[in-house]
Amino acid sequence: MSQEYEQLLLSNQLCFPLYACGRKIVGSYTPFLKPLGLTYTQYIVFMVLWEKESVNVGQLGAILHLDAGTLTPLLKHLEKEGYVTRERSKEDERITIVNITEKGNELKEKCREIPMKVASLNNNLSEEDAKLLYGLLYKYLKS
Repeated sequence: MSQEYEQLLLSNQLCFPLYACGRKIVGSYTPFLKPLGLTYTQYIVFMVLWEKESVNVGQLGAILHLDAGTLTPLLKHLEKEGYVTRERSKEDERITIVNITEKGNELKEKCREIPMKVASLNNNLSEEDAKLLYGLLYKYLKS
């Protein structure tokens, strides 16, 4: 390819290794989440709810960088399964509050070892490199 089109080389794109790594990392969770009937997106929703117990949909979307079009059907499914409840805010009915149920909290123990199991699969990345990458990715997300 001529130098005039060098910007179109896949090897010159920051987006591609981020995309490919994201897919690889999310895929590495599948063997641990599938037996629990969870997708990765559902899992990260639970992580927020285990930490906060209650959050509105807008806050949840901001934390996870997900839009309402992604969250609404996911939350409806989790509610149907008995993992969460959704209710309108008493102060502002436009706001939906998501609360984790006892059944949702019971999943926490089943998921407790997943981060360590996934981390053990990435043995070609030192702890120092992993911390550096984590910091750089969050720096990029905040830009």
